[in-house]
This record gives sequence, structure tokens and C-alpha cells, in this order.
Amino acid sequence: METIGDVLYLLVILSLLVTGNAKVGDFKAAGATAPGDIIIGGLFAIHEGVEKSANLSAPLASQCVRFNMDGFTQALAMIHAVEVANRSPVLTALGISLGYRIHDSCSDVTTALRASADFTQDPTTDCGGGANTSNSFPQIMAVIGASSSEISISVARQLNLELIPQISYASTAVILSDKNRFPTFLRTVPSDLYQTRAMVQLLSDSKWTWVGVVTTDGDYGRSALDSFFSQATASGICVAFKEILPNSLTSPDGESAVRQVAATLRRNPNVKVVVSFAKPTQMMYLYQELRSLGSGLGERVWVASDSWSSSKEALGKMDLPDIGHVVGFTFKRGNLAPFHHYLMNLSDSNDVIGNNSFLKEFYSLPNGSGDPKVVSSSTAAAEILLNNSYANVVFNVDMAVSAIAHAVANICSKKDCKTPGTVQPWQVLETLRGSRFELEGKSYKFDQKGDINMGYDVTLWRSVRGVINVHDVVAEYHPINNSFSYTNGNTKNITNLRDVVSVCSASCEPGKFKKTAEGQHTCCYECINCTENHYSNNTDMDQCLSCDTKTEWSLGGSSGCTHKTLEFFSWQDGFAVVLLALAALGIVLVLLVGALFLHHHQTPVVKAAGGPLSQIILLSLVGSFVSAVFFVGHPSSLQCKVRQVLFGLSFTLCVSCILVKSLKILLAFQLNPDLKDVLRLYQPYAIICLCVALQVLTCTLWLVLQSPREKSTVFAITVLAECDEGSHVAFGVMLGYIAVLALVCFACAFKGRKLPQKYNEARFITFSMLLYLMSWVIFVPVYMTTSGKYLPAVEMVVILISNYGVLGCHFFPKCYVILFKKEHNTKSAFMKNVYEYSRKGISVSSTISETSVSQTEGKCISNSYSISSPSFFMSTTPIEPTAPQNCWSVGQDIQRIDPAIHCTVVDHGMFFTGQLTRPHRLRRSMSL
Repeated sequence: METIGDVLYLLVILSLLVTGNAKVGDFKAAGATAPGDIIIGGLFAIHEGVEKSANLSAPLASQCVRFNMDGFTQALAMIHAVEVANRSPVLTALGISLGYRIHDSCSDVTTALRASADFTQDPTTDCGGGANTSNSFPQIMAVIGASSSEISISVARQLNLELIPQISYASTAVILSDKNRFPTFLRTVPSDLYQTRAMVQLLSDSKWTWVGVVTTDGDYGRSALDSFFSQATASGICVAFKEILPNSLTSPDGESAVRQVAATLRRNPNVKVVVSFAKPTQMMYLYQELRSLGSGLGERVWVASDSWSSSKEALGKMDLPDIGHVVGFTFKRGNLAPFHHYLMNLSDSNDVIGNNSFLKEFYSLPNGSGDPKVVSSSTAAAEILLNNSYANVVFNVDMAVSAIAHAVANICSKKDCKTPGTVQPWQVLETLRGSRFELEGKSYKFDQKGDINMGYDVTLWRSVRGVINVHDVVAEYHPINNSFSYTNGNTKNITNLRDVVSVCSASCEPGKFKKTAEGQHTCCYECINCTENHYSNNTDMDQCLSCDTKTEWSLGGSSGCTHKTLEFFSWQDGFAVVLLALAALGIVLVLLVGALFLHHHQTPVVKAAGGPLSQIILLSLVGSFVSAVFFVGHPSSLQCKVRQVLFGLSFTLCVSCILVKSLKILLAFQLNPDLKDVLRLYQPYAIICLCVALQVLTCTLWLVLQSPREKSTVFAITVLAECDEGSHVAFGVMLGYIAVLALVCFACAFKGRKLPQKYNEARFITFSMLLYLMSWVIFVPVYMTTSGKYLPAVEMVVILISNYGVLGCHFFPKCYVILFKKEHNTKSAFMKNVYEYSRKGISVSSTISETSVSQTEGKCISNSYSISSPSFFMSTTPIEPTAPQNCWSVGQDIQRIDPAIHCTVVDHGMFFTGQLTRPHRLRRSMSL
């Protein structure tokens, strides 16, 4: 495109050259001139266009048509600014003045190029085809203009030939900031890059994501469109349509283009916001076409660029409610009062009128009825001009003149500027780039791109009783931080527009995500619920986020994740409280029984219960009850290890002691005298230590090789904190070993279940071991098939059952005797029980000896013993034998009285064996 433009530009220049000096000379008559030491040029659109010539046989200057009041007012603003600068101390101190030569661009590129050719003419050459050179003007040092970016781009390329600085007061095309292509171009307005950025920010703040764009053809419109589209896309704003209107709408193609844009707007009813970079007249024709189609204009918001945001022309004969809302972006404005005062006294300035053909044409304009001199009066003229003067444009023209005045002052302070040719345009350009200038008490400077970026005023058009106000500033845009600041009292006015909804698809609520179909705009989508364990916590999310499934979960369509419930057999659980209460009760009962047994340790019942062994059993039960407590609460690795090992060792000690007691009873009543050497192996404490040592070895290997540890099992909505037993084989070996000991106890006890009642614990041992075995047999399948936080409770229940079984079967009956049946806790009661057992002839499995019974029928009186205490089976002191007497044979077959009796005393590791006959004394042997 740039190549084509350059070619066209060269063709125009060539056409100007081939027309001859007469044609150029004809155009030299500028519309407004004023003498001065330094002459600056002006290029303004005094007319809106040129007449189309049917004769294209020769390049002739076109006739300008349709007087443009806005362009004329801008030219007057330059004249006023030059006069103000000439009166300022900046120039009066140096004794120099500024002059001007203003041309009409007629809103046409070719006409503007003819004017710029005049600006670049060398004043020393004969430009009049041999005419007197006294009519030549001084060289132009700078040019102010044009308003249109398209014209400025073309003129800037021509002015580059002589390095004449050009300062535009309204051209905003982004391309003009490129100093490689336009090194002499400067401007007092921001680039469209900032305007489009401001527009995109406004759309984002208002959540308008589905917008249309209407722009004018040419460099300005296409540059603005490209800048807006790229920034809008980056901000997630979709452009529903892009419509380009031709520069001239008077042709048949122009009318069809307007109809096409109107039809596009009608086909897109969801597009409630339209961004327009068009011209005021183009917008006026578009509004008229939309009204004729009956398309609901009042529902739309029009975002107006600086090209028409301050022009009432866009409304034509329509009122503001007919078109909707207009939000405009305008340049910063200054104090318009001095310029208004100048316009009020314009008719009195004969010098200006004499050198200004534009002003003469203005005063000759007819009114609506065609009467000439409608503006002949100063009051009427001033009113018309005031209505067409805009503070922002006037301020930008003032800035351009002020910048040139300060640059000239800097140069002329170092040299004599009154001598023609002393100052060159490129010197003015260099000074303009690096120096500051002041206006209305503020300091300004062109940046590296030749721009002065002061931001924008945001206006909101209003209609009060049919009077349109287009200058109501409601906010300011700050390009430094890309933000808006709202003026006092106007925040509500601009935010009320946010009620307008301009979206392709409704926003997806949290818990959903956007799914865009292939080929569609990203702003057109479906809202899909997030799947399980996924969530979206904001609106219009492109995808759902994933929950941390180790600790979080969510249902489908969730806007957040829920922390998984941490489950374990807690202290607050009602079941745990009951079991802990039972464990605590068990410990209390064990301590009470232990204290009771210690207090009555010399009684036959306590000695029959095992004496010191009973205290060891009670101590092991305390450890077993304590181990149950470790099954409650949040498990830790240490807790997991302690609870199993403590129970395993404690209950192994308990069962080992019971096993020793079972063996003692069995040996005492049912041992064959021929196997008396076996009695030497009966070492109770050694047996206990051996049994416990094997369990210690098992637990040690378990802890070293693969010990229990804490683990977390993740479920859908919960996390189960539990103990991993490590090696299930070791766990089974530990429990199996206790079971083997219990089976041995059960077998021994079952075999001796019919021994004398006072000495017979076999029944209680049998029942307790049976209870233990049954509970653990049930435990194994339940444990293997059960999961959850109550799994520790299963093992805890079995432990409590085992402990209470031992406590209830072994100790509670004896406590009952000690406390409530004291008459049974005597020597004579125990002797009587043995007597009754012998008389009934109950089969037992041990041969009873070391007994002296009084001289009664069925007594076994041995002269080798005098029974001094009822320590049958318990006394550790050898009993001295007495004279041999008759004795009941308590052997494997006690259906008769044997003259030779075999009596065995099993007393805590001390065995007495002897053969009693009537004429012989008892032979006693002791084996430890």
C-alpha cells in the first residue's frame, strides 16, 4: 500500500510540474496572508470538497465547493494565535514577528499537494514565468495542518524534500509517528494508538465484548481500524463486523455503502455498541438510513473518535434520543475566552479582512432563503463562528503556533533573523524537536515520535429541550497508566451506560466454562458445566481448573473446591468414648484387683490363683488396656508402632503366665510317676521369659524390616488417616503366636477341667482362652474385609474382650471369695475339698502328694509330712514327713485304695515325689 501511495504521490508531483509555471503561479494566491520576519504556512479545509471535472484532458485546479465552517474557524484560530504570539514577550523582546500564508486544502489530497508545492517553492526563483520576482513570498519555515490524516500523510512526504517542519493539530494516524518515513512531521494531538487503547479500555470496563466498527476509507480510517482491532482482540473484545465508508458519499457507490452498513447493523441486533472513526457527514447519512429502516437506534451506544465526537453535524435534523447514546473521545481543551473575544471583534479588523479571501467569502454566505450578506452584522457572524469553534481544536492550533514561536525565538536569540535566508526550515525543525514551550502556564515538549500525548477528554452527548451539548466532559483518559478518572458528579452518568449489554453470548457463571465452536468468534460460545473435581471461580473462564484430588473435591458445575473430610477414629466419636471408658474401667479394675490380692497374698485363694504370677498377669493386662488407647485419635507412625507392639508383648506375657498355671495344675494332678524326671524341666519363669522372648523377636523383626506407619487413603470426598501395618505377615505371626499359646493353655486347661474345685482354674482358663480365640477368629475376616475409620475400633473391641475375659474368668471369682465368701478362704475348706474330690473318685491328671490329712476315713496320712499349712500346690517350704500312715491313692485310676501310693507336690517350680507304704518312711526327693 505504501508503494502504491508513493507512486501516486510522484505522479501528482509530475503532473504539477508538467502543467507549467503558469499553473503553479495561479495557485500561489493564498487565501489569507500576513507579512512577518518568519513566515509559517497553514493548510485548512475551508471547503468540504472539489467539483468533479468531466474534462480530464489537462491537469487543472479544481473548484472548491461547500464552505466548511469548522475548517474556517480553525484557520481563524491560527491567525489569532499568530497575533497573540507577535504580542508576546517571547518575540517582542527580539523585535521579530511571525507572518503566515494559509491555503485551502478543500478536503482533497490533490488540492492539498498543490498548496504544499507552493510552500516548497524557492523564493529566489522566478515562479511567475518571467514575471517580476517582487511578488514572491519569503520562504516558509513551518506548516500548520492538515486536519485529515490522509492529507497530512501526502503533504508530509512533499515537505520532507525541503525538511520543512509540519505540525498537525488533528491528524492522529498511527503511521505518522514513524520518523523514518515522516521525519519532519509533528503534532499536538495524541496518536490513534492511544485513542484506540482508550476505547478498548472503556469497552473492557463496561464489559462490552461484542462490538461493530465503522470507519472511513483512507489512511486515517484504516490505520485506526487496524490499531483498534489488534488491541481489542488482545483484550478479549470481538469485532462483529467492520464496515468501511468511502470518503465521498455523493456518488452512487457512497449511497450503496451507507445502505450496506445500515443493513449490517440491522442484521446484528446483539451489537449494541458501535465504534466509529467516520466523518460527521458520513455518520449523518448513516443515521438517516437507519431511521428509514426503523432499526432501533435508541438502544445503541456510539463510541465516537475525535473525527466527529465534537460535531453536531452528525445528527443532521435528528435529535439525540433518535440515535441513542454517544460517548466521544476529544482532545484536551484550553481557555477559549480569548478566541471568543477575537471573534466578537473580527469585523473591526480591516487588515485581516483585506488579506483574507476566506473571510470575505464567509461574509457573503447566504442564509437558508438565499439572501446574501446574512452574516454581514458582527453579532450574527460572531454567533455562527462561536457555534463552530471547539475548544480542543483551537487549543491544539494555539499549541502549534506557540511551539513555532518558541523555536524561532531560540534561533533568533543567536542570529539576526531579519535578514532573508538567515533561518532555514531544518533549523526550525531541529529546535522544535528538542525545546520546550509554554502555553497557558503549562510546559510542553514533543516526544521522540513527534507527538504531544496529553490524553483525552471523554464526553457524553446530552439533549436538553432539543439543544444538543457535545462538550460535556465526564472523564479523562490517562495514557500513562491506561486508566480513566471521572469528573465530579459525572461518574453515575458514564456508569449508567454499563446497563447496556453488548455481548454475543451471556457470561458463563462460576462453575461453567466457555466452549467455542470451530470457526466462531471467541466471544460466541456455550457455557458448559465443569466436571467433577474441576471448578471455575470466575465468570467467562476458558477452562475449568482442577482440584487437588488428594485433599479436595467438587461436584460437577462447582465454583470452588471443598476440602476433603479427614476421617479417623477420633476422640470425639461416641463409639470411641465408650471403648475408652471401658479401657479406663479395665485399668481401674486391674489396679483394684492387684491391690486386693496384695492385701490377701497369704490366703489360700490368692496362693491358689498363682501368687506372684497373678500380679504379673495383672500388670500385663494394664499394658494391654493401655494399648487399646493408642487405637483412638489421629494416627502417627509412632502411635501405629506402639499400639501393636504394646498389645502383642503385653498379651503374650499374660497368656504365658496362664500357660504356666495350666501346666502346674496338669502336672500336679495327672503326671505319671514314671515321668517324674520331666518335672525337672518345669521352670515357670524361664518358660514365661522364653515365650515372651519369641514375641519380642517377632516384633523386633517387624519394626526393623517393615514397621507399621501412618498412611492416608484418599476417597472421593474424604481422606482416611489410618495405620498401615507394614508387613501383614508379621502382624499375622504376632497374633498367631498368641493364638498358639492360647491353644496350648486351652488344651491343658481342658484336660484338667475336673480337678478339685478349690484348686481347679482349668474351667476359667478354658473359658477365657475360648473367648479369646473366638473373638480373634471373628476379628480376622472382619479386619480383612472392613475398611474405614472404624477399623481400629474392631481390633480395640477384640482387645477389650480378651482383657475382660482374662480379668473376669481369672480374678473376679477369687475376688468374690475373698470379699464375700471368707469362710471358703481357709485351710480346712481347701482340705475338705481335696477329701471330697478323693472320695468321689474323680479322675484327675496329676498325682497328689505332700498332703497330710487328719485321721478320718479315706484320709491319706503320710508319716513323712505334717500338714502345717494349706499350702497345697503353693508352699515353697518343704514339709517335714511324719510317721507313715494309710493314704488314698489319687492316681490315674482312683477307684481303689492302693497300699503303695505315689504323691507329687508341684509347688512353684519345686517338685516332691515319694512312694508311701505303711511300714516304711517316705522317701523324698526334690527337683528344682
